[in-house]
Amino acid sequence: MCVNLSFTQNYSKEKFDRVLYYLSESSNPEHNLEEKKELVLKAKDLAFDMNSYSLLLQCNQKLLELDKEMGHSGSFLKLSHENLQLAEKFKDTTTIAQINKNLGYYYFDKQVDSAHFYNHRAEKLFKQLNDHYNTAAVLLDIALLQRGAKDYTGSELTSIEGIMLLNKIKKPTKEVIQKKAFFYNNLGVVFNGLEQYDKSIEYQNKSIELKLRLKGNNKAAIDFSKNNLGNVLKNAGQYELALKTLGEVLEDETLENESPEFYAIVLDNYAHTLYLSNDRDALPGLYHKALKASKAAGIDGYNSIIIFQHLAEYSNDLGLKDSAKYYGYEAKRIAEKYYNDALLKSLLLLSKIEEGEVAANHLRNYVRLNDSLQKSERAIRNKFTRIKFETNEIEEENIRIARERMWLLVISIVVIVASILLYIIFTQRNKNKKLEFIQQQQQTNEEIYNLLLAQNEVVEDARALEKKRISEELHDGVLGKLFGARLSLDSLNTNTSPEAMKTRSQYIAELKMIEEDIRKVSHELNADFVSGSGFRGIIKTLVETQTVAYGLEYKLEWQSTIDWDEVSNKIKIHFYRIIQEALHNIYKHANASKVNLVFKLENNAVCLSIIDDGVGFDVSRTKSGIGLKNMTSRIKEIQGKIDIISKKIEGGTTVNIDVPIS
Repeated sequence: MCVNLSFTQNYSKEKFDRVLYYLSESSNPEHNLEEKKELVLKAKDLAFDMNSYSLLLQCNQKLLELDKEMGHSGSFLKLSHENLQLAEKFKDTTTIAQINKNLGYYYFDKQVDSAHFYNHRAEKLFKQLNDHYNTAAVLLDIALLQRGAKDYTGSELTSIEGIMLLNKIKKPTKEVIQKKAFFYNNLGVVFNGLEQYDKSIEYQNKSIELKLRLKGNNKAAIDFSKNNLGNVLKNAGQYELALKTLGEVLEDETLENESPEFYAIVLDNYAHTLYLSNDRDALPGLYHKALKASKAAGIDGYNSIIIFQHLAEYSNDLGLKDSAKYYGYEAKRIAEKYYNDALLKSLLLLSKIEEGEVAANHLRNYVRLNDSLQKSERAIRNKFTRIKFETNEIEEENIRIARERMWLLVISIVVIVASILLYIIFTQRNKNKKLEFIQQQQQTNEEIYNLLLAQNEVVEDARALEKKRISEELHDGVLGKLFGARLSLDSLNTNTSPEAMKTRSQYIAELKMIEEDIRKVSHELNADFVSGSGFRGIIKTLVETQTVAYGLEYKLEWQSTIDWDEVSNKIKIHFYRIIQEALHNIYKHANASKVNLVFKLENNAVCLSIIDDGVGFDVSRTKSGIGLKNMTSRIKEIQGKIDIISKKIEGGTTVNIDVPIS
C-alpha cells in the first residue's frame, strides 16, 4: 500500500480529510463488509476528483482486501489493471512491479502463459530496482511453472539464480530464509524428477535445515519437506531411512484431524515404501486408511488417484484381478477429469492389469497420450521461451525509445546551449569591437591633442625666440643708443644758462620715459605667459565644443593662483582627457542639463571638480565601468586621487580630482 500522498491543483483539505475519514472508518469492526466497501467507494470517488494517485491506490488496495474477505475474486483483475494504468501514468516502477507480481501469482494455477508473462515483467522491473528479495520471489514462481511444464533444466537454473540473489542480502529476515528453503525444496523435486536422487536428497536436507533455523512454529513446513525427502529416499531405494523420515511425521497424533489431506499423502508414501521393501504385513490396511483420510478431507483429487494406483498395483501383485481392476479404473476415472500425468500412469497400470485387446488398447492410449503430453509440454516450454523473448524484446524496445528520447533531449540542450554561447560570443565580439573603436578614437584624439600641444609649443617657442630677439634688439640697440644720447646731453649740461638747462632737462626726462617704455615692452615680450593661457584656451574650446554637441549648459571657473607654466604637459594632457571622458559619461548616463567645472589650487595640488545635475548612480556597482576605469588609470599615472560622490535618489554627481604639481 502506498503511503506517500500526492496532490494536484484539485487538492482540497476538506476532501482530503474526508478521504482519510472514510478509509479509517472502513477498518472499523462495527461496520459489516458491505458498509466498509461503501465507505471505500466514497473515498475513491473523492480521490478521483482530487486526481490523487496515491489515494486512489490506497482505495483500490482496500477494495481488494474487502473483496477477498467477501469471497469476490472477480474484481481482482479489474482493480489490478486500474492500479497498473495509474502506476504507469505516474511512472511508479515499484508499484508497477508489485502489480505484475500479483497478477503472475493470480494466473499461476489458471493461465500458465499469462502467469509467465506477468512474472517476467515483474522480474525485469524488480531487477531494475535492485530489489533482490522480490526478484527472487518472482523467480520462485517462474521456477515452479517451469517444473510444472517439465522444463527441469530451466527450473534448476532459475532456482539457483534466485538463491544467489537471496545470498546477496546481508541481513536475511525470516521471509528471506523461507524463500531460500522453498528454492531448495523445488530443486529437490526437480532432481527427483530427473532421477538424480543424491542431489535431490541433498537439496531437501538443505531445505529442512533452513526451516529448522526459523523461529516460531514451523512444524507444518518441516513436515512437508520431510515427506518430500521420504518420497525421494523411497525412489532411491533407501527404504529404511525413508520409513524413519516418514514415521517422524506420522508421530504427530493431531495430524490426522488437523490436516487429513496431508496425513493421507504421508501415510500413502509410508505404505508404498513398505510395499516396495516387501514388508506388507500392514497392507492394504494403511492404503485404505490413507484413502479414508483423503475422502474425509472432501477432495476427490490427485492424492486419491495415487492411493488407488498403489492399491491396484498391490492387488495385481497378489493376483486379485477384480480388486486391481476396480482400483485401476477408479484412478483412471478421477485422472480423466484433471490430471494428464496421473491418467498416463493409470493407463500404463491398466495395460499391465488387463489382458488381450483391452490391455493393448490401454497401451495404445498410453502411447498416444504420452506423445500428446510431450508435444504439449514442449509447446508450453516454447511458449515460455517466446514470452521471455518477447518480454525482453519489449523491454529492449522501451530502453531504445528511452535512449532515443534521452539523446534527443541531450542534442536539443546542446543546440540551445551552443546557440546561446554563439549569441554571447558574437555579442561580446561586437562589444569588444566597439570598445576597440572607442579606444582607438580616444588614442587618435589624444594624439591630435598632443600634436596640437606640440604644434602650439613650436609656435610658442618661435614666438618666444622672436620676442627675445626683439627684446635684445630693443635693449641692446635702441636702448644703448638712447642711453648714449642721454649721456651726451648730460655732458652738454655744463651750459648753465637757464634756458639751456631747462631744454636739456626736458629732453633728458623725455628720453627716460622712452627708455622706461622700451624696457617695459622688452620685459613683456620676454615673459613666457602664452603657455598657461594656451592650456586654458584649449580646455575652454573642448568644453564649449562638447557641451554644444551634448546639449549642456556649462560654467568653467579658474583660480588665478594656479601657475599653469609650472604644470607639466603630461598632467595637462591627462586633465584634457579626463574632462573629455567625464563630459562623455555625463551625456551618456547622467541625463543632465548643466555641468560646472572648477579648477583651484590647494596644498600645492591642482584640484578639478566636475559637477552635474543628472540622475546619479550607485557608485559601488558602477566602479567597473570602462569610462571610470580609464579615468582612474589616468589619475593613477599622474599620482593623483579621484573621489566620486553620487546619490541615485537625490540625483547629481560630483567628481573631485586632486593632482600634485611637485
